[in-house]
Amino acid sequence: MTDSDSDNDNDFLARRFETHRPHLRAVAHRMLGSAAEAEDAVQEAWFRLNRTGDEDIDNLGGWLTTVVGRVCLDMLRTRTSRAEQPLEPTTPVPDTTADPEQDALLADSVGVALLVVLDTLTPAERLAFVLHDLFAVPFEEVGEIVGRTPAAARQLASRARRRVQGAPAPDADEARRRQREVADAFLAATRDGDFEALVGVLDPDVVARSEAGVTTGALAVAKGATSFAALARFAHPALVDGRIGIAAVVDGRVERTLAFTFVRDRIAVIDIVTDAGHVAESKVELL
Repeated sequence: MTDSDSDNDNDFLARRFETHRPHLRAVAHRMLGSAAEAEDAVQEAWFRLNRTGDEDIDNLGGWLTTVVGRVCLDMLRTRTSRAEQPLEPTTPVPDTTADPEQDALLADSVGVALLVVLDTLTPAERLAFVLHDLFAVPFEEVGEIVGRTPAAARQLASRARRRVQGAPAPDADEARRRQREVADAFLAATRDGDFEALVGVLDPDVVARSEAGVTTGALAVAKGATSFAALARFAHPALVDGRIGIAAVVDGRVERTLAFTFVRDRIAVIDIVTDAGHVAESKVELL
């Protein structure tokens, strides 16, 4: 192989890696609660990929997520062994300015107390909760990262979930009112095709989960929301399994639901259900 061929291969590998960087950064950021440390973890994943190459990797995204998970786990364990103080909650800022005290984010039914709660979890519990509940990583893969069986990984996530869901939420009525306003703004922006307005109501590291997979980042999620524009005219604000969201109703039947999780008045997680059977199982109350 000539030097030119080697350079081309490295460039191709780097381009492949860059397509996964937003997702990896989101995983690491939620694991570590620090944008600076998240960048370090993602960079370490690149170093390992560059050394290994991708010839024997069937699923590059899954491989990189596993690597980042292990790097973050080591960093959390090191932090614990050094008895470092947890990060203080601050207002999230876009990743273009790496704030070392940027919030770690949440999963289902979590309020602004998440960061405090995550810092009370063991590293293994935190990893299992973040990877499975927020990024839908199977327990088999989570177990491999933490060195446990899938059943044990499930128990780790379950313990963490109980702690997180029990976190107190300040002024629940006011928070629900603000969430409804954000949901209304999301729906209006989707109907109008207002891309900038959509980005404005999304957290920079928003995660959209559906049967088709996971999308991360405000720009990518807003772009994906444009595919919902035609159906949005049939949509209404709703409570979806107790969460503020949106339901598309056609001919009296709920066709699709979007359930939101919020962090400081922005949408941080969107759970999208389009499968008719799963939609039917959801409890939907139009607002």
